[in-house]
Amino acid sequence: MDQNQMDFDIGADKLREECGVFGIYDFDGNDVASTIYYGLFALQHRGQESCGIAVSDTQGPKGKVGTHKGMGLCNEVFTTEILEQMHGNIGVGHVRYSTAGSSTRENAQPLVLNYIKGTLALAHNGNLVNAPQLRHELEYTGAIFQTTIDSEVIAYHIARARVNTPSVESAVSLAMKKLKGAYSLVIMSPRKLIGARDPFGFKPLCIGKRDNAYILASETCALDTIGAEFVRDVEPGEIVTITKDGIVSDREMCPKDPAREARCIFEYIYFARPDSVFDGVSVYHARIQAGRFLAMDAPVEADLVVGVPESGNGAALGYSMESGVPYGTAFVKNSYVGRTFIKPKQSSRESAVRIKLNVLREAVAGKRVIMIDDSIVRGTTSALIVNMLRDAGAIQVHVRISAPPFLHPCYFGTDIPSEDQLIAHGHTVDEIRRIIGADSLSFLQTERLHEMAAGKPVCMACFNGVYPIEPPSADIRGTYEK
Repeated sequence: MDQNQMDFDIGADKLREECGVFGIYDFDGNDVASTIYYGLFALQHRGQESCGIAVSDTQGPKGKVGTHKGMGLCNEVFTTEILEQMHGNIGVGHVRYSTAGSSTRENAQPLVLNYIKGTLALAHNGNLVNAPQLRHELEYTGAIFQTTIDSEVIAYHIARARVNTPSVESAVSLAMKKLKGAYSLVIMSPRKLIGARDPFGFKPLCIGKRDNAYILASETCALDTIGAEFVRDVEPGEIVTITKDGIVSDREMCPKDPAREARCIFEYIYFARPDSVFDGVSVYHARIQAGRFLAMDAPVEADLVVGVPESGNGAALGYSMESGVPYGTAFVKNSYVGRTFIKPKQSSRESAVRIKLNVLREAVAGKRVIMIDDSIVRGTTSALIVNMLRDAGAIQVHVRISAPPFLHPCYFGTDIPSEDQLIAHGHTVDEIRRIIGADSLSFLQTERLHEMAAGKPVCMACFNGVYPIEPPSADIRGTYEK
């Protein structure tokens, strides 16, 4: 692979999550649009392709929902004027990165449905493995779809169930019995805010409180940003309904055996912000632990240990704490470049990595460097970063990865590609080491993942091929665009 081709492929060499969700119900009647905006701002790392907010007034007309959504970051889609015009004391918000369904404004969320029982606004994080079957079932009964995302399938099934059920939450329960896969949902009806999490607990969802308002959010960092206190996590399989009368919990679909739960391990490794706590486990602490385990299992003599920003930093610190090798900063990150940006063309001399990162020559020149990163997908980014360290004068570069090798695709909302695109699927660790140009290479041992997650049951299918749910026989991601 030549340098230009390597540069061109960089954008596809880091994993991305599907999205983040946020909801709030203010019992005092205060407008919530600006609070949702700041909540989404805190969740921006979970998706940068599109975002949206839907609000309603619980004292006003039942069918009136104010919605604004668009392509881009929160501060690109929303202005002060737009937020000031969005009146309502209940609302939901969403930030999106597409792992299934194309990146278009039509696929931006929240989705708002007007149907015979009123309105429904839904924000969804995750992927369903049986979405094509559920969609066909609806299409054969006359449903017309406006999007190519499985979130619309969920919304339709809830709306249809609601016609013959006494409440929205009972409709959500009926719909959940049909859904297979990963989903954390925040749903707004005219008088209720509902949160739901799949029985495996793949994706995070928590409850917060600020004054006389209750909040649902993908991560606790969003609660901190708006000055709310953490109440608790929504349990895997649980449906919580927030009304003026308080919070009602439906645990019918919660697994009887907690061992059947399967949190996405990559929330701890990479996706979640380090200041978040996911199901009682500090993400920052988990990353420190991963680094400690790497130091125990793959020690090497060196002068400096550094992390690839941002998610490699915690593991690098843990490696340093366990090994005694000094921790340092080797990379300066361009703060104005998000996880997605306009990539250099194939013919361009600019490297997407060099636009994002630069090496501090004074920090690494003449030193044996341990470089900690969170993953290797295709290997192109790792090869470039190792080369950058050598160009800056590092005499040795030892690479440690705070995750096991990727061997299998993910169908639950993480864009881990098909096996033929995963460098670890067809190469040994030593072959990968030679490809990326490192002096040594070690990955986190799969057995360490449970310890990293403080013993919580986690999904490790991308590493060991053991899927909590039977995966589709073919890759269904992007099915509706074909």
